[in-house]
Amino acid sequence: MTTTTDAPVRFDTKIAVLLREDLETWQRLNVTAFLVSGLGHELPEVIGEPYADADGTPYLPMFRQPVLVFEGTKETLAAAHARVLSRSLPRALFTADLFTTGNDRDNRAAVRAVGRDQLDLVGLAVYGPRNAVDKVLKGARMHP
Repeated sequence: MTTTTDAPVRFDTKIAVLLREDLETWQRLNVTAFLVSGLGHELPEVIGEPYADADGTPYLPMFRQPVLVFEGTKETLAAAHARVLSRSLPRALFTADLFTTGNDRDNRAAVRAVGRDQLDLVGLAVYGPRNAVDKVLKGARMHP
């Protein structure tokens, strides 16, 4: 007998990362990790409960829902950036300049030094209602 607690959970929200298609594998992984790291800080509702194994060893909590990863051209990323700003959705960005800095302070300074429309975006994370996130990601494709 199946109970309602066994039913799959369908989220009304979506966490998505959009990566520029010309990134190397190590860059894709690094950018994705950096981008999603800010979501839990600003949006504690995206974080689930802590984990523990059968021996009682504690582990940190993680996102309570999947993170979907997409890719697109530089132009797709620029369009998504404009749409996420117009919709005022929570977002994080990663620019090409951040590959050359070595610390958090310099990362923020590198972003601050460039105007919004001139940012050399390589990654964008967004969180919000599913339909709104889907509209932001228009033209992007799921990462293979």
